[in-house]
Amino acid sequence: MAPDSTAPAPATDGVDLHALCADAGVFELLDGLDRELIGLAPVKARIRDIAALLAVDRARTTLGLETRPPSLHMCFTGNPGTGKTTVALKMAAILHKLGYVRKGHLVAVTRDDLVGQYIGHTAPKTREVLKKAMGGVLFIDEAYYLYRPENERDYGQEAIEILLQVMENQRDDLVVILAGYKDRMDTFFGSNPGMSSRIAHHIDFPDYTADELAAIANLMVADMHYRLAPDAQEVLRDYIVKRMARPNFANARSIRNALDRARLRQANRLFAGTGATVTRNALETITAADLLASRVFTESDADGDDRPRA
Repeated sequence: MAPDSTAPAPATDGVDLHALCADAGVFELLDGLDRELIGLAPVKARIRDIAALLAVDRARTTLGLETRPPSLHMCFTGNPGTGKTTVALKMAAILHKLGYVRKGHLVAVTRDDLVGQYIGHTAPKTREVLKKAMGGVLFIDEAYYLYRPENERDYGQEAIEILLQVMENQRDDLVVILAGYKDRMDTFFGSNPGMSSRIAHHIDFPDYTADELAAIANLMVADMHYRLAPDAQEVLRDYIVKRMARPNFANARSIRNALDRARLRQANRLFAGTGATVTRNALETITAADLLASRVFTESDADGDDRPRA
């Protein structure tokens, strides 16, 4: 008797998890995370854990095993400039590659994008943001500002209630990542147990060390298509140590600002130089003098924001 051609094919004995991830491009994304982000070892390890969970879940589906979609809403805590938004972008891409979101895009918002200023304004604002984020990841920075119990006329609670409903009922089409300082996020979750119960993954982003920031600075310089003069390397390291000890330090963000100001000083130095002709080498090089002109070096009572001098 001929076999029934309409019968379903028998399940295979197993699934090659590495091949599954390789075919989906997940390893490429994870390797890119290692290459592009200095430090953050615990963060990278947790992202790999989540990717492994999703790969196993997909393998179970392939073999016809019963699978319950995991909760993927997350909370990223840490100081400014520690890479939270960048990692969220990578996470969106991984979720897309493994088939957990349709588009894999990231919509980054703050309170102002969700909360209105008068009655009837918050709901349409919040729903419009959610509509844009569907099929991807919604990243809410400084999420604790949504909740302001001291103001009885504040509309943040309305936005929270809409978010909670969507996070529960449409979690197969949207992943929400809340971000902010750890202590403030802890207070926020303590006041909003419904939100806390929907967050499955809490990932803390540590501050960078001075050596890690020096490595980040060199990557930034190369990305800007500049280079540091040999004597500028030691000055940059000294700058980082001094800047870390001052107020308002924002990790990699402060380093990027410092390099932008060094470029400004380099441009002024070249423009003020004698003659109109400059060499390619001069145009590409940031010198020690361009860094030493920073307020971090020149003013002992500087408030730490490293604003350019007049």
